[in-house]
Amino acid sequence: MGLSIGNRILRKIVKNEAMAEDPPEIYGWRVYLLACSACFGAMSFGWDSSVIGGVIELEPFKHDFGFIGNDKAKANLGANIVSTLQAGCFLGALIASPITDRFGRKWCLVAVSLVVIIGIIMQAAASGNLAPMYIGRFIAGVGVGAASCINPVFVSENAPRSIRGLLTGLYQLFIVTGGMIAFWINYSVSLHFKGKSMYIFPLAIQGLPAALLCVCMLLCHESPRWLARRDRWEECKSVLARIRNLSPDHPYIIDEFREIQDQLEQERRLQGDATYWDLTRDMWTVAGNRKRALISIFLMICQQMTGTNAINTYAPTIFKNLGITGTSTSLFSTGIYGIVKVVSCVIFLLFLADSLGRRRSLLWTSIAQGLAMFYIGLYVRISPPIDGQPVPPAGYVALVCIFLFAAFFQFGWGPACWIYASEIPAARLRSLNVSYAAATQWLFNFVVARAVPTMLVTVGAHGYGTYLIFGSFCLSMFVFVWFFVPETKGISLEHMDELFGVTDRPAAEKSSVQGGDDVGSDMGKGDQKSKHVEVYV
Repeated sequence: MGLSIGNRILRKIVKNEAMAEDPPEIYGWRVYLLACSACFGAMSFGWDSSVIGGVIELEPFKHDFGFIGNDKAKANLGANIVSTLQAGCFLGALIASPITDRFGRKWCLVAVSLVVIIGIIMQAAASGNLAPMYIGRFIAGVGVGAASCINPVFVSENAPRSIRGLLTGLYQLFIVTGGMIAFWINYSVSLHFKGKSMYIFPLAIQGLPAALLCVCMLLCHESPRWLARRDRWEECKSVLARIRNLSPDHPYIIDEFREIQDQLEQERRLQGDATYWDLTRDMWTVAGNRKRALISIFLMICQQMTGTNAINTYAPTIFKNLGITGTSTSLFSTGIYGIVKVVSCVIFLLFLADSLGRRRSLLWTSIAQGLAMFYIGLYVRISPPIDGQPVPPAGYVALVCIFLFAAFFQFGWGPACWIYASEIPAARLRSLNVSYAAATQWLFNFVVARAVPTMLVTVGAHGYGTYLIFGSFCLSMFVFVWFFVPETKGISLEHMDELFGVTDRPAAEKSSVQGGDDVGSDMGKGDQKSKHVEVYV
């Protein structure tokens, strides 16, 4: 049977063994639609995070919410308003794992979409009152933070192994798409709206992706791997066959279903009916699980310490610091920045994620991002922009470096961190691992969002030290990835345990069953099994 045009294009773009081996029917429209439906939660993340940076620069908002006093006082008030969302996201990320394991991925995504909508209504109705603005942003943050955990898990559990990087990376694409739309809405209202509506409209319209998430998830099936964990085997197989666009008795479905069964049986043999605290203990006491949790957490720390969300949230302020004058002009530059991010993310997902791989993408973009940040910082230090003077040629190069930084981030550290966090854990620990990773991401997002406005005012003239600090972090990330992060492209979720050297039984269990020389010989065999992993981990 001949391949469709879409499948032929996909096989030319994605270069891995799984793509060559797996049946072409599994790349049908259902799996893409399912991934896009879930990723509207990611769009809420990008939209909510980006819209506020432009809103706090609008004069009606400043007037109504009391932006008075010196630059430092105004920077602190803006940072408080912005970072309240991230504080809520941190809480939402922590509570997401036990909730989604109990009630399922689908219905939890429906619920968090409603939470986000409630928070957004409060923000839009605040009308100059700080209390409902803070509360609304915190409530919306709880929903956005929970969605940031559940989205990647849901997508990775449904995606075929050969394009799992592409589909899980859609999470990042929807983040930057939401951010881009928010940037352009801010620019539009600065030109065409007057008075309170100038900030009420962008605050209200950010509820659109949450509403789409709610509607689309009602039309989707539950994750087959979650259904398996609830012993709903017939439903699991039926959903798996439907998503893969194959009959339930097709050899591919039989093999994938058997892999799910085997891994779940192994986990239950090791853990039994594990509680949340049992899983937490298993994550931190078993070396292979601990290794994966720490990789996920440190990747998220690194992602935030690139400074990307400092630029996302405070892009209008940063463009002004580089010499761009006028609120509309800085918002227009921010809109272009959003377009660069979206295009770069599309290029990564289509040509790099499942072909070049995650690890190589992280390595080269670490260096590229660091060099871009260093140029910006040195320009601001050596030849800072002068009020009333045109931007010099070196200043335009600095502006180009902002756009290049956005592209480099989307080529690696943006999508790849979410891909790793959702695909490397064991199935029973996946939601918990993503929860820890997302909570870490939001914690450091909060730190950056809270600190950057003050840093831009206090860390050197025009905040040049801010860029040098972020550039230094970028360069140091190369070392972390080189020594500790393995490649995972083309590896099925059920085979991640082998990659990280987790054997059928923990060492403690082996010791209790065997004794003397037998233990030593078995441990030697375990070393033989996992020798290929030690190169990376």
